[in-house]
Amino acid sequence: MTIEEFVRQTPQQITSYPLALQALWYVYHNDWHKSHSLIDFASDRDSAWVHAHLHRVEGDLSNARYWYRRSGKPESNLSLPQERQQIAQALLKI
Repeated sequence: MTIEEFVRQTPQQITSYPLALQALWYVYHNDWHKSHSLIDFASDRDSAWVHAHLHRVEGDLSNARYWYRRSGKPESNLSLPQERQQIAQALLKI
C-alpha cells in the first residue's frame, strides 16, 4: 500500500491496523487529539515514534525528546511532512 492509498482509507478501514498506524492516519487528517488519544498509553516503539512526532507538531520538543528515547529512534531534524512520510514508509513497510 502506498502512503496515498493509506491516507485515502476511511476511519472504519483503519480500525484493524496497529495503533501506531491508526494514530498516524489521524495525523495525516489533522486530528492531533484523536491521534494522541489512541497512543497516549501505548507502550510499543512504533507508537512512541508517532507520539514523538505528535509532540513535535505541537511544538513540545522536550516531550518529543522523551518519546524519541522511548521509540529507540533519533530525534528528527526533518521537516514535519518529511518525518511523517518517513514514519509512514517505515510502518507501511514501503
